[in-house]
Amino acid sequence: MKIKALLAAALLATGFSVSGAQAEYPEQPITMIIPFAAGGGTDASGRTIARFLEKQLGKPVVVVNRAGAGGELGLAELAKANPDGYTIGLINTPGIVTIPIEREAQFKIEDFTFIAGMVEDPATLNVLGNSDIKSIEDLVAAAKANPGRVTVGTQGVGSAGHIAMMLFENAAGIDLLPIPFDGASTARNALMSGEIQVSGANLGEAVTFSQGVDWRILGVMADERASIAPDVPTFKEAGYPVVGGSIRGLGAPAGLAAEVLAKLSAAVEAVAQDPEYLELSKNTFQPVRFIKPDAYSQILADLDAKSRELWAKTPWNQ
Repeated sequence: MKIKALLAAALLATGFSVSGAQAEYPEQPITMIIPFAAGGGTDASGRTIARFLEKQLGKPVVVVNRAGAGGELGLAELAKANPDGYTIGLINTPGIVTIPIEREAQFKIEDFTFIAGMVEDPATLNVLGNSDIKSIEDLVAAAKANPGRVTVGTQGVGSAGHIAMMLFENAAGIDLLPIPFDGASTARNALMSGEIQVSGANLGEAVTFSQGVDWRILGVMADERASIAPDVPTFKEAGYPVVGGSIRGLGAPAGLAAEVLAKLSAAVEAVAQDPEYLELSKNTFQPVRFIKPDAYSQILADLDAKSRELWAKTPWNQ
């Protein structure tokens, strides 16, 4: 008995338990895959989160950009990784749900464990200050008077902006003319030059673009007004309960242990309450919204269902 007691004491002193000799997670650096190139909004969110997540977990969080195929390459790499908690990734809507709908993708939504939502950046539609279109109602009227002729800049076919525009078309019973660009900033330049009449962008981008420019954000596609733009109405207020845009959060491969998920989610929640993180997010126009794992998973499941309905009615790549 004395020998067993001495052995147990020795194991505890070296950081192991008698019941499994398992070290507490995390015991090594964590890799965060960002499925887009450096410099974009998703990359900015991911790197900001990684910086503060390191502080909460006490281990380095190494950011790796895996751009390509609209996010598919990075998401596929995340889905196929070992579900041990040492590979996590930045999840971005709508791609996490729309890519497997629109083509034979290398992943499906069931291949992931969702850790937490962190940034909800709703879609917006924007015009220049001198436009005749002053409101959401004006845009609907213009589209009904000129079916298929009011031009709207999007970030490409199947992008968040394109999907959001289509949801609005269905809700309002109108037909707009989407003009694809390779990003929100390119669409912004086209709006400034008069090449298009309306430009789509996530709210953080739209607020950034509006700085020092005669620019009007017609509305946000969210359930309620955003704190970074409280004067901008929602589409719901105009009678069109459209919710669209980009929710950025963290995910891991399916099969992540419950205790590891709980630790990661708690750490992310602590990040979301860190005053320095909140101030930095505010200064970079990132609308912060922490969403717990179950609620985050449900939001993505609902988006998946709505996207499949939209695809059945109007495939967005045709």
